[in-house]
Amino acid sequence: MTGTDGATALRGLRVLVTGGGSGIGRAVARAFDGAGARVAVLDLAPDCAGEPWTGLEADVTDDASVRAAVEEAAGLFGGLDVVVNNAGTGAVGTVEDNPDEQWHRVLDVNVLGIVRTTRAALPHLRRSPRAAVVNTCSIAATAGLPQRAAYSASKGAVLSLTLAMAADHVREGIRVNCVNPGTADTPWVARLLDAAEDPAAERAALEARQPMGRLVTAEEVAAAVVYLASPAAASVTGTALAVDGGMAGLRLRPAAR
Repeated sequence: MTGTDGATALRGLRVLVTGGGSGIGRAVARAFDGAGARVAVLDLAPDCAGEPWTGLEADVTDDASVRAAVEEAAGLFGGLDVVVNNAGTGAVGTVEDNPDEQWHRVLDVNVLGIVRTTRAALPHLRRSPRAAVVNTCSIAATAGLPQRAAYSASKGAVLSLTLAMAADHVREGIRVNCVNPGTADTPWVARLLDAAEDPAAERAALEARQPMGRLVTAEEVAAAVVYLASPAAASVTGTALAVDGGMAGLRLRPAAR
């Protein structure tokens, strides 16, 4: 954020980030903290050693766990202004490949995790004059990606859920948006690459399908999240902001050889 108010607009904002132990979530926590916000991270194993934010252990698939962590964060900060629903999990395969248990797990974490966390936080958000919810969605919600059936289905649901939540809560003064990252350079993607038969070739293929020719960084996604949660986006709700190197909208001709 820039301008006279940019340096102070986020100062004191009370922010809750799920899945903040690594990757995009950790970058989001760092970005908010750097802007002067007060940050609590919810994670299965919140490794916050040496970090200035608060780590709270929570499992987004367990409603009691989520409610307890949200209440603890709100108690520490005297309320909540922003919820970033970032916790997620993935699955590789077509509709043939993943058993029902894996489908249930992906949907439970990626979709119902948002429901549980937001539901627990709503009483606090309703009391905030700067309330915002930002969901981590994915390019997989709008583009057909191979070998990502369960993950894509879950992120399609996140996109629709974001729009429904925005409609439900706009008159309460709560803005709801999502970010749609392309393939990001995160620990989860690193693990996928490590498991590939040829990690270097797989990485090159992932980079090549994004028109900018590289993976998205966690910090770039975090910057979009911070914008959507900030007062600078006061008129933005029900929006999906793509941070995907042009993957969703650009159709380039093959590079000349």
